[in-house]
Amino acid sequence: MRRNIEAIFEGYDTQDGAGVKLHRVFGGQDSAAYTDPFLLLDNFGSKDRKDYEKGFPWHPHRGIETVTYVLDGKVKHRDSTGVSGTIGSGEIQWMTAGSGIFHEEMPEVDPNGNKGMQLWVNLPRASKMQAPVYRNVGKNDAPEVKMPNGIRVKVVAGRLGDAEGPVKGLSNPIEYYHISMPLGSSYESYIESARTALIYVISGRLKLDRDRSIAAGAAATFGRSGDSVSFVAEERNTEALLLTGIPLRERIAWYGPIVMNTREELVKAYEELQNGSFIKGSADVEDL
Repeated sequence: MRRNIEAIFEGYDTQDGAGVKLHRVFGGQDSAAYTDPFLLLDNFGSKDRKDYEKGFPWHPHRGIETVTYVLDGKVKHRDSTGVSGTIGSGEIQWMTAGSGIFHEEMPEVDPNGNKGMQLWVNLPRASKMQAPVYRNVGKNDAPEVKMPNGIRVKVVAGRLGDAEGPVKGLSNPIEYYHISMPLGSSYESYIESARTALIYVISGRLKLDRDRSIAAGAAATFGRSGDSVSFVAEERNTEALLLTGIPLRERIAWYGPIVMNTREELVKAYEELQNGSFIKGSADVEDL
């Protein structure tokens, strides 16, 4: 049975970090009821260096995963455990903050600008204090599935036919697919019952049902009853992210870059930030 559309998120323009202009597609405890386990999705993109050059200086995270996908340009990063590097065009950094990490993300100035997305994935209570992990996905590390109707699917996490994404071993088995669609093509995907399914339009436009379409910068969630989703490309070179995950249905205590389950856990995290005990250990790095 095909799933119905549950909610549409047009998002809004805002600033974050040291003044980076971005589009917040969704984010907050209100939207989490629909998007669980996905907490926040931002996209950034500008050819004006003033919109992004100040970047995202030193800041902490705990209790979540951040998935940074650079479509154009480069983003340098470094953290409190000594990990550093560059996320280049077409590359993804899947960071499990777990028990805590300080890091910074600084876009490199490029005449062609910088463009990308960052997704926040909530960690289940049992995994919030796990050791931090980086999973680095190179431009050619994720397999691409080519379909007869011209659709191409980059499999980052999850499985499509015989293709399995390089990101594995997650506490919540997220599926993350980058779909490229020619005009008029239709995509249908089986989604395991009860999983949250979310579609985000990177470029172009998607027709979701008889009456509703979403354009670049917008997202939609599907109802959790049913076992398939489908959509049609209404413009040339339409690209989208299809994300699925098991809803946690746990309490959320969220302030800034830290997401826990209770107010007491949140207060403790900020107390540890003040007394210097926030970092519990070094991060494991997996180059996939």
